[in-house]
Amino acid sequence: MYACTHLANSASLLLPVSNLTNLLAFAASGLAFGRFAALMALPWLAVLVLLPLTVASGSGAVLAMLLGVNIGPNLIYTGSLATLLWRRTLRRHGEVPDLGEFTRLGLLTVPAGLVLAVLALWVGLRALGG
Repeated sequence: MYACTHLANSASLLLPVSNLTNLLAFAASGLAFGRFAALMALPWLAVLVLLPLTVASGSGAVLAMLLGVNIGPNLIYTGSLATLLWRRTLRRHGEVPDLGEFTRLGLLTVPAGLVLAVLALWVGLRALGG
């Protein structure tokens, strides 16, 4: 049950509408409207703060930031849209996910996932001359 949400968060880099950070790009491109766009304003500002800090360091830094914002939400229960939808679906089916267990699993998997993902990114950039 917990693997589903952790996988959804970690794989969200590949799916353009699978987490809040990716949805921000759609909001910024004018695909969002009304109250949804207003709700997106605050997180969009956070990404706007992070992006200039990483762009100056090159595409590798931008990709590393994207890895962080897609794998990192597994650390906190409300870290992504995928987790919130997962939680709502479980509750509708009579299951109550345990916050402590979710957090413990996140503490075990997020650091390892980030290290492996950044290592793969580094190898890829080296191989491509980036």
